Amino acid sequence: MYAVIFTVLGFAIMEFSGWFIHKYIMHGPLWSIHKTHHQPSKSFFELNDLFSLLFGSIAIVLILLGVDRLDYRFWMGIGISIYGMLYFFIHDILVHRRLKWFDRPKNKYLLGIFKAHQAHHATNKKDDAVSFGLFVVPKKYFKR
Repeated sequence: MYAVIFTVLGFAIMEFSGWFIHKYIMHGPLWSIHKTHHQPSKSFFELNDLFSLLFGSIAIVLILLGVDRLDYRFWMGIGISIYGMLYFFIHDILVHRRLKWFDRPKNKYLLGIFKAHQAHHATNKKDDAVSFGLFVVPKKYFKR
């Protein structure tokens, strides 16, 4: 039970801190890096991918710090890692089609995430974006 609680906590912290970082830091002082994600690209990689490396590094450090005792740090690192894997699948594969493995989602929840992220990308400006989370998005995007 201990492991499940801290894994879920790591996942949840990532969603809510991700929302905050996306809205106030990526669309704030680090816009020069994040804007590469809001512009058309001919490359598979974008400068914005540095954020994924940062978050992945935090997960790795937590896992390494907690692996000897399988303490809360290990399980929070696992939660962040699960978040990162799901983020890559939903954001990079389903939404942005960096790998063209699937068509547009048909599942109501995934379609809501898809619509919210498309609304986020309706502008390529720093200050005009909406919907900064990935898994927690406003209800209006789930309506048909």
